Amino acid sequence: MIEAVSCGGVVIHKGKVLLLYKNQNGRYMGWVMPKGTVESGETFKVTALREVKEETDVDAEIIKYIGKTQYTFRGSNDIVNKTVHWYLMTSDSFYCKPQAEEFFADAGYYKQHEAFYLLKFHDEKQMMRRAYAEYNEYRNKNFKYRL
Repeated sequence: MIEAVSCGGVVIHKGKVLLLYKNQNGRYMGWVMPKGTVESGETFKVTALREVKEETDVDAEIIKYIGKTQYTFRGSNDIVNKTVHWYLMTSDSFYCKPQAEEFFADAGYYKQHEAFYLLKFHDEKQMMRRAYAEYNEYRNKNFKYRL
């Protein structure tokens, strides 16, 4: 069994969640949140920010760590046990551009209920819900300080 570690971001701007649509060689792969493999010498935070930038061209800022998901799948030569560390992030615009080299055909920001419906994987849906609750708490706390 191979152990793999990735990091990703639940990026929210003005209450909307950033999603990517993956379509590999004309085959529907589903809507996902940006994430990717930790490279040698990187911290989890650096990986998460780099992957968001590479996959969506979004300059995001980390608000906080929100948890991890784990799943297993069959790779080309072995079974892979993957752990993904997730961060709540914000961006300062709706601009995004999907990374074609990774077979992302579309990217965009969606309302929470739309994002929940679109996301392909149950664990990502749950992480998005957790991040959204943290985002609302963060937003309310910061709103009070601006008054």
